[in-house]
Amino acid sequence: MQPVYKRMILKLSGEALAGDKKHGLCIDTLTEICKAVKKCHDVGVEIGIVVGGGNYWRGRSAGISDKIRADHIGMLATMMNALAVSDVLESLGCEVRVQSAISMVEFAEPCIRQKALNHFSKGRIVVFGCGTGNPGFSTDSSAALRALELNADIVLKATMVDGVYDKDPLIFDDAIKFDTMKVNDIIEGGLRVLDRAAAAMCAENKTPLIVFNLHDPENIYRAVIGEKIGTKVN
Repeated sequence: MQPVYKRMILKLSGEALAGDKKHGLCIDTLTEICKAVKKCHDVGVEIGIVVGGGNYWRGRSAGISDKIRADHIGMLATMMNALAVSDVLESLGCEVRVQSAISMVEFAEPCIRQKALNHFSKGRIVVFGCGTGNPGFSTDSSAALRALELNADIVLKATMVDGVYDKDPLIFDDAIKFDTMKVNDIIEGGLRVLDRAAAAMCAENKTPLIVFNLHDPENIYRAVIGEKIGTKVN
């Protein structure tokens, strides 16, 4: 199968990496995710991965009084996940580079656009840690920013639900799923699938987004080859 997207940014939530453990890393789950990523890479897709840190740290609900410090701790959590993703991808035969939005030169490159593009040209996957490097911004915002910087064709947001709903489907049985929608609908409707800063950045730069369920990691590949899964946000 030929991919419909040449270059993608994959946003992985930290919670997804925990699997059934609900906390920390589940290597079996991570391996299945990375196998799907490799499958995309093997058909020629250039891949950047932005990881969250919620499997280790939910800073603003963890009792830390200083919100800036809580966000800093969260950045460190994302870097632990970035290194783990890199390790598993390498064990599967992929060539990977980890870039960090804050200085961690002993084990990650700084986030430099031209370096990332150069890695893509050499067939490497780039994993981004530490979000945007700034407190107050989510890893969704980081995914939108990396997509802008690297001219990505699509942002794939892998979540715990199978698309965008008009209300939380985990709470409301009558929640209605959208097959397609506009980014402005997320902003104006107050839908919490994507934070406002990330949604605004996608809207301004006309970056499309697919929100889908990661319970089946093969959905990553299905999205890349153009199958209709989740919700397509234009």
